Amino acid sequence: MKVVREALARRVGRLPPETTCFRWIDEELPGVTVDLFGDVAIASLYRPAPADEEAALAKALARARPLRAVYVKRRPQEARTSGRASGEVAPTAPVWGEPVELLHCREAGATFEIRPPNGLSVGLYLDARDARGWIRRHAEGREVLNTFAYTCGFAVAARRGGAKRAVNVDASRKVLDWGERNLALNASAVDRQDFLSGDALGWMGRMARRGQRFELVILDPPGFATSKTSRFSAQKDYHRLVAAASSVTREGGLVLAMCNVEAMSSADLDAHLRRGVGARPSRAVARFGASDVDFRQPSTLKCVALELS
Repeated sequence: MKVVREALARRVGRLPPETTCFRWIDEELPGVTVDLFGDVAIASLYRPAPADEEAALAKALARARPLRAVYVKRRPQEARTSGRASGEVAPTAPVWGEPVELLHCREAGATFEIRPPNGLSVGLYLDARDARGWIRRHAEGREVLNTFAYTCGFAVAARRGGAKRAVNVDASRKVLDWGERNLALNASAVDRQDFLSGDALGWMGRMARRGQRFELVILDPPGFATSKTSRFSAQKDYHRLVAAASSVTREGGLVLAMCNVEAMSSADLDAHLRRGVGARPSRAVARFGASDVDFRQPSTLKCVALELS
């Protein structure tokens, strides 16, 4: 497919140095995205596609660039609501090439562990690359709180940027263990006390009561999440996160607020930020989204950095 080769050519040469992972296709093919991690491509289909179309896409990718494998993640809306088995939505075997259980990729010199068969999320959200770069540039000498940490990509960026400490909170102990490996891959000292499993709001509440404070807090929540004790919707509840983050942020500290919900506009996010900080003086010091090198614009991802007085 000509569009596959053209999309690759537009990106190669514009990426940060020492970067082997990027969004190869961002709907240049309708309803299709392709993420490249080293020599493994992950194709996500946001519409139904027959097996022969999946195979044709995989072959086109492999002809455009040497690959070990192509995996497919099937993400049409009905796949999330019809009770289809996870193996149908995210097959553990590649549609082309050899099975690859685990690989390491590079982003601006940092190393990350990627697991292509691991459901719909393989270990790194590529649209947050510029956000990780921003954290790296602003982390020096700071104590960092990384909420909704997933595999701790922001902690890797913070430690590479000279952070004194990076505390990670996520509901899943499994992904925090993955995050520990990412820190270790980047020669960062790993302290188990810096990996906290549980609800982010609950942890920030406990930290506030103990008087624990940070110079940089990262908020990167999913659009919707449930736990045994709580339910979170970004569109309704984001201000609660901001208020909790404000309660654990030192004077002069930074809060990086991120949202990838398409239905939530930049104005909506700003309204949540104002409501969350309340009377505390604050100012936006940066606004950005996913990189225009490999993501269509305007970006669905919205990032606002606040400085709190």
